[in-house]
Amino acid sequence: MSSSSSTPGTSSPEKTNWQELYILSKHWKSDLEFFKQDLRFLQHLVDKYIIWITKKQNLEMVTAIQKKEHDLSIECDRLINNISDHLYEGRQLIENSASKNENGFKKNHLILETKMAQFVKTFRENRKEVFKVTEYVMDSEELKSMLHS
Repeated sequence: MSSSSSTPGTSSPEKTNWQELYILSKHWKSDLEFFKQDLRFLQHLVDKYIIWITKKQNLEMVTAIQKKEHDLSIECDRLINNISDHLYEGRQLIENSASKNENGFKKNHLILETKMAQFVKTFRENRKEVFKVTEYVMDSEELKSMLHS
């Protein structure tokens, strides 16, 4: 997944490589589908094991994580839909290079690039928080002995 500040081939219309932009967009969509599966898996784990949490503070932390996971999942779905539309527009530009919406496509590509970079940053921050909360909950609850018995 690329999150560089410049998009390949966007410096001038005659040098735009539509296929590079299209391939990059496909990579973004693939990354998002992976993130979506990861989010779904974590949501399933939390749903399955939340019943074992006995301390109010821990339950509040896990519930906050659930909310953030839900919000990330919604944003992931939104980005997948936006990128799917973007891929359709990209195919149109590749097949019909005389298209009149080249500037709109490039502008949208840069917007999606920024949104992808922000999503990945938020996702990574969330994962760090999940690990920290999980470790804290596991240490403060009697979950270790319950899980090993």
